[in-house]
Order: sequence, then C-alpha cells, then structure tokens
Amino acid sequence: MKKWFSAFLVGLAVLAICVAPAMAEDTVKVGIILPLTGSQASFGEIEKNSFDMALAEINAAGGINGTPLEFIYEDDTGRPEVGSSAAEKLITQDQVVMLGGGYSSSVCANIASTAESNAMPFLINTGSADNITEHGYQYVFRLNPPASEYPKATESFLQDVVQPETCAILFENSNFGTSSSDKFKALCERLGIEVVLFEAYEHGAVDFKPLLIKVKAANPDIIYMVSYVMDASLIMKQSVQLQITPQAFIGGGAGFTLPEFQENAGSASEKVFSATLWYQTLPYEGAQEYYDKYMEQFGAPTEYHGAEAYAAAYVIADVLTRTASFSNDDIRTALSETNMETVFGHVEFISYDEKTNQNSVPTYMVQWIDGKLELVWPEDVQSAPYVYPIDWAAERQ
Repeated sequence: MKKWFSAFLVGLAVLAICVAPAMAEDTVKVGIILPLTGSQASFGEIEKNSFDMALAEINAAGGINGTPLEFIYEDDTGRPEVGSSAAEKLITQDQVVMLGGGYSSSVCANIASTAESNAMPFLINTGSADNITEHGYQYVFRLNPPASEYPKATESFLQDVVQPETCAILFENSNFGTSSSDKFKALCERLGIEVVLFEAYEHGAVDFKPLLIKVKAANPDIIYMVSYVMDASLIMKQSVQLQITPQAFIGGGAGFTLPEFQENAGSASEKVFSATLWYQTLPYEGAQEYYDKYMEQFGAPTEYHGAEAYAAAYVIADVLTRTASFSNDDIRTALSETNMETVFGHVEFISYDEKTNQNSVPTYMVQWIDGKLELVWPEDVQSAPYVYPIDWAAERQ
C-alpha cells in the first residue's frame, strides 16, 4: 500500500511538472500602461482601442508561435507615481514578459526607470521628452520620435511658406511641454525668428485670458502651442474671443490632432496647423486599412496616437515571435534587432546623438479645414492644399 501511495505521489509530481509549464504558457502576457482615466483619458482611449484591434488580429493569425498574446492593462491616471506602481505590479505580480504603452512623458520617465532597474524590456509608443532615451538605458526602446524632432516639417513650412519674423511660444509646464518648447525656441533662433513671448502655464487651467492678453500685446507673426486636448481647445476658443489674429496658429502635436480638439474648440479650430507624426493617406503599409477599420469599429476617426499604439502592438508580436526565449535579455536582444514596416512607418531602433534604442521617422503638418484634419505638408504627400494666408475676419464671421 505504501509503495502504491509513494508511486501515486511521484506520478502527481510528474504530472504537476508537465502541466505547470503548459498552464503558464496559456498566454504570453505583456503589460500595457496607459492613461485610461483622468485628463489624458482621450489619448488613452484611442491607444487602447488600437492595441485591442491589433491584438485581435494578431491572435486570429496565430498569436505568438501558436500561443495567444494577452495584454494586461494598467491605468496610470496621468500621474508619474501611479505609472511606477503599475509597472512594479505588472512585473512582480502579473509576471509579464515585457511592458508597452506609455503616453505622458512624465509618466513614461518613471516607467522607464522602473523597467530598467528590473531589467524589464519596455517599448514606449508615445512619451516623447528627449531625455527618456538619453540615459543609456539598455531595456527601454522608443517607437515614436523624440519631442525635438516633432517640428522638422514645421521648420520647412515656416521657411518656405510663412517666413515669420516673430513668434510666441505657449506650453504646458510638464516634461513634454518644456522639452518641446525649448527645442522649438532653439529652432526659431536658428531661423532668425525672434521669440517675443515664451510662457509656461499649469495644466488644467480654465482661464487663459491673462496669458493670451500678453500674446496679443506682443503681436507675434505666429503662435506655437504645446498643449493637451482640453487646454488646446480652451486656448483657441479664448484666442477667438480676444480677437487674436497671427499669421498662423501652430500646435506642437499632442492635443491639436485629436478629434476631441475640433469637437471642443468648434469653429475656433478652423485653419489651425499642427505638427503630426502620421496621416492615414501616407504610403505606409496598412495605414489606410487601419484607419478604415478603426472608423468602422469605433465610429470615430483615429490619428497618430492610435497609429503608434497599433504599430507598437505589431512590433511587440514580432519581437516575441523572434525571441530565443522569454527571458528579459533575449527579448531585449530581439527588440534591438527589430527591422520592420508598420502602419506608422519603418521601425528600427538605433543610437544617435545622446539617444539609445530610438526609432526615427519623418514628421508632417496637418491643418483643420472645414472641420476635417488634412495633411498639408510636405506638398508631395498632402491630402489637401494648405490654407495660407488666412483671412481671420472671414473665418470668424
């Protein structure tokens, strides 16, 4: 009896050994950290929708070498300390094989530090402050370009079309806002454009009129703004109320490309330009198809933030399919060897200047024309001709 029972226990142990790995490998888990509530939730929603779309397609095509891919979402609420906690939970409790997501630069910086200290591969798809990839991190990779590169197309547009002499720069006092505005100020100085006003504001303000009165007094040729969506909408509405009429309003990406900007700003969004990283008609593999499927599934347009998330999901799947194992070091190696085409363009992580593991892509300019976001610069890829000069009196009748 004892021999039989001992043999039974040995059999159970063997069965447990055999079954445990199978259970552990029911899915390949990846942690995705996004702002799903709070003031940045509009960005989190468009990115989560895009991650989910891609995930369904990836699993329908066989997942990760036959094993389903699973995204475990954590809400960073737009707060850096919550982002750190979310990363720790995903790494230690959920035991994900890598991290993705990352919207706000301030939050991304904390997640990146946590990921690096845990030797956990982290693919950033949006957080863009330059210094995030300037620490020499080995496990942190970034799909989108750094903030300093957002105005590359804007620079040629200013030189070739607007040719301004003066500029006012308004920006949110955050990691992203400060990094972006500093780089644009340096660009202005390089082009010989006098910066007559350089002003930060606190996120979430409801009355921008004191700041905008300063702008009106400075009477700049162009106004460049680095703002998230609600601030961007209020700045434009209150600019109309104060009858501020520069040669051009130009957003630095972020809130100025979201559908919510036009919905909230209404007619005040008309003819506003913005830097952007993507547009659906660009000759990127699957770009228009992604846009059309998003419209069909969610009944609303998508833009560059969604395209970043959708592309990041496919990069994650490609990396996990190629990796020699799910160890941190093997996944990091597979990330470093990425070389693929996505709806967001070519993805290849390189080191240049002070940056490591950084993807580099072209940038573009869009303009709100008759309630629709159009790609207007460079001219060889535009979806519609830009409107310039702008007759503000006619626009605001």
